[in-house]
Amino acid sequence: MENVILTVHLILALLLIGVVLLQRSEGGGLGMGGGGGGVMSGRGAATALTKLTWLFAALFICTSIALTVLAASDAGTTSVIDQIGAPTPAPEPQAPLAPAGTDLLPPAPANAPLTPPKAEN
Repeated sequence: MENVILTVHLILALLLIGVVLLQRSEGGGLGMGGGGGGVMSGRGAATALTKLTWLFAALFICTSIALTVLAASDAGTTSVIDQIGAPTPAPEPQAPLAPAGTDLLPPAPANAPLTPPKAEN
């Protein structure tokens, strides 16, 4: 269900971008200037692109709220910070495996001590 709403949400976002880019600019940034009544005129509110923009924006907000509600219902009761503090067992170190004959050092004799003899001064 969440994937369907997310897909519809993304399609609405693209449609909303397209409809906004298709609208005619009346000059001036952020609705300043342009004259002729601007957004509140009867002619400006009755255009099909404006109605589509409002429809797509309303549907976009509805899908945003639906996705938020679904995400909140799927959320666990524990915090991510709580998960960081939990100790995890460390993996046991493993000796590196090297194929026979590729070592740079000669093999040690079987009866050799594990540590070299202590140097006498």
